[in-house]
Amino acid sequence: MARSNIDRLLEIMARLRDPERGCPWDVAQSFATIAPYTIEEAYEVADAIARQDLDALREELGDLLLQVVFHARMAEEARSFDFEAVAGAIADKMIRRHPHVFGEEEIKDAETQRQAWETHKESERAAAAAAHGKVGESALDGVALSLPALTRALKLQRRAARVGFDWTETASVLAKIEEEIRELSAELVAGSPPERVEDELGDILFSLVNLARRLELDPEAALRQSNAKFERRFRRVEGLLAEAGKVLKEATLDEMDALWERAKREEGKK
Repeated sequence: MARSNIDRLLEIMARLRDPERGCPWDVAQSFATIAPYTIEEAYEVADAIARQDLDALREELGDLLLQVVFHARMAEEARSFDFEAVAGAIADKMIRRHPHVFGEEEIKDAETQRQAWETHKESERAAAAAAHGKVGESALDGVALSLPALTRALKLQRRAARVGFDWTETASVLAKIEEEIRELSAELVAGSPPERVEDELGDILFSLVNLARRLELDPEAALRQSNAKFERRFRRVEGLLAEAGKVLKEATLDEMDALWERAKREEGKK
């Protein structure tokens, strides 16, 4: 019987990590040194999806799978767990969190399922805390520090909202943003030290994430789109200058601004 590609990949990783016959770089790695690559590969998966490039997505998913295999192999060497345990744990979790599919519970729509999913997660966190003898756990526990700041802010706010700590109207969030902007302006006028200005700027960003949450939008996705838009238009400005025989350093700000407006018009943006 032919080996599965998963088995092949596990064998390849085991060989790469072999202290005597493996790759010196792979052997030298640890969970901490591999973690940044894991995060990077997850972003590259998201990028391939945003570009709707399925060939790239297949490759990037493979790269991300390699990260899982790498971590699992290191854990196996430490006699902690292996890839089979990782796969088994997530399979069990999916069954446990989908009683409407694998059990008798009924779910009428996607929103009800989302709420049920969060309820299951909260129950699991509480059970895990009890198993470790912990009491009085915070509603914010389990939100990873390593998440991108915008994503972590969104998760923290969602957790707080689930226990009733939330604005009742979107207008209140907008008012809070305006208040935070005024506070930043006051610090700038006062010539406050950088750490005070940074604090107020952070409050504005946090409030903007809250607005995105109220509007049921993903702030990370919104910012990625704006990044892409800026890059697209900036490159167009560079191209237009090149057509005129100029480079950016030779153009005035007024010239660049006029070309920027032209790039916007070409995209149909008013």
